[in-house]
Amino acid sequence: MTSARPLRVLSAGAAKGIVLALAEPFRAASGFTVTGSFDAAGAIRAQFIGDPDADVVILPDAMLQALADQRAVDGTTVAALGAVPTGIAVPTGDPAPAMGDARALADSLCVASALYCPDTIRSTAGLHFRAMLRALGIEQRVASRLHEHANGEAAMAAMATAADRAGAIGCTQVTEILYTPGVTLVGTLPPPYELSTIYAIAVASTSGRVVAARQFVALLTSPSTRKLRRDAGFTAVSSTEASAGR
Repeated sequence: MTSARPLRVLSAGAAKGIVLALAEPFRAASGFTVTGSFDAAGAIRAQFIGDPDADVVILPDAMLQALADQRAVDGTTVAALGAVPTGIAVPTGDPAPAMGDARALADSLCVASALYCPDTIRSTAGLHFRAMLRALGIEQRVASRLHEHANGEAAMAAMATAADRAGAIGCTQVTEILYTPGVTLVGTLPPPYELSTIYAIAVASTSGRVVAARQFVALLTSPSTRKLRRDAGFTAVSSTEASAGR
């Protein structure tokens, strides 16, 4: 019998694929329906702070540890999901742009018909992409072709459906590229601009469904779901790496 009180998960977009993939198995096993809210990390953090009904939150590890220090989440439940690299994508069917090194990537970005990325203020990948354009010395050159969207999924979906998508390039986290139809992952950012972000999950201190929330955290971080996380774009991290991310 399904519980009348759903488990509310607030998550950075990077983890949307695995949350949705495990929602139904969790409901079948626990009786709790999972409802998810997904957006850029900064937007999710702001939503979580003002939402006393949230049960589980997924954010970059450092951001989640800060919430644990503030006792907004139960620090004993914080667990790493894995690391997510930032990557380059193109509309499915388009040829892959050169990106073997920073100079090749800069040249490809300069000739792209459009550039798609998540919010360059509130999202992890968007902030990094803007900083990379600046460091490459091409920020002003490509500014008129830069299309920012609320989060990585929205940016990739917009690129996939744009009328003039041919020749476009997108940048966001690999997981968001992999679960968005109509775009294809080309590869991760080359040195020295590679970025891999550790994501973690925890139970909200104000959760009214603590047992179920703990069970959901355990499921998402279980060895039994490791392949699902890997296929979704997460890479394993050691406990030392997770601690360093905090």
